[in-house]
Amino acid sequence: MDESIMIPANYYQHFDADYAREVPEEGFGGWKKKALPFSRKHTAVVSMHAWDAGTREQFLGWYRVVPYLPRSQAICEKVFPPLFEAIRASDLPLFHVVGGGDYYKDLPGYKHAVELAGPEPPKPEQAKEDPIREELNKFRTANAFPGTHNEEDIKRGFARLGFPPQAKPIDNEGVAENGRQLFALCREKEINHLIYCGFAINWCLLLSPGGMAEMQQYGMMCSALRQATTAVENGATARFELCKEVALWRVSLAFGFVFDVDDFTKALKASEA
Repeated sequence: MDESIMIPANYYQHFDADYAREVPEEGFGGWKKKALPFSRKHTAVVSMHAWDAGTREQFLGWYRVVPYLPRSQAICEKVFPPLFEAIRASDLPLFHVVGGGDYYKDLPGYKHAVELAGPEPPKPEQAKEDPIREELNKFRTANAFPGTHNEEDIKRGFARLGFPPQAKPIDNEGVAENGRQLFALCREKEINHLIYCGFAINWCLLLSPGGMAEMQQYGMMCSALRQATTAVENGATARFELCKEVALWRVSLAFGFVFDVDDFTKALKASEA
């Protein structure tokens, strides 16, 4: 079997700015697509922070501040099943990056990652707070995010966090809660390219433990599956999911490539035929 697999990959051509235009960036080439060879031996897919967050009726305060949850649930229900089926039928590993609770700690894939990674190093020394800083923290909680009236629902939601059925690890699929554990899984299987799906592309997938910024420090290429993620949006961006678009552009420029799910699954199936 050929070690490489041809997959149509999206990339953003961030050149050349045209200073004859009123807005020089409008001279950039923009989004383009080309089928490129990717190693079937050194590539894995990561499902990150795919959570069962209950319902809006159960945790109204949580849903009031994280309204991408319904979008993520729709993706889990409609996009994940055929995507995960294609991945599991291929020879690409499927890893899971978790966090926010203890819902994963009995899984064999997590115990294996912990064993591979070894003891966690001490946490960095923390700055000492002062009364003014404490008051600023309280002000931000009350007035910026998440609002004191929503805190209890959020705590209750995280207390019963779990995997949605469509994203639950099976068999011995690797499960990691930080970059050290994820890299240990990658090192074991000689992986150097991670393709992310999950939630949210401009928040956890970029900056949480096990996300792209951390994994890049281990020398990993990090890519994303466009239709298998959503983003944290604000009132000015949500209608057109502009924060998602900006995050995917950032992935293309700083980390790897952006794949369309249909292109990706078709390429996997064709390579197995």
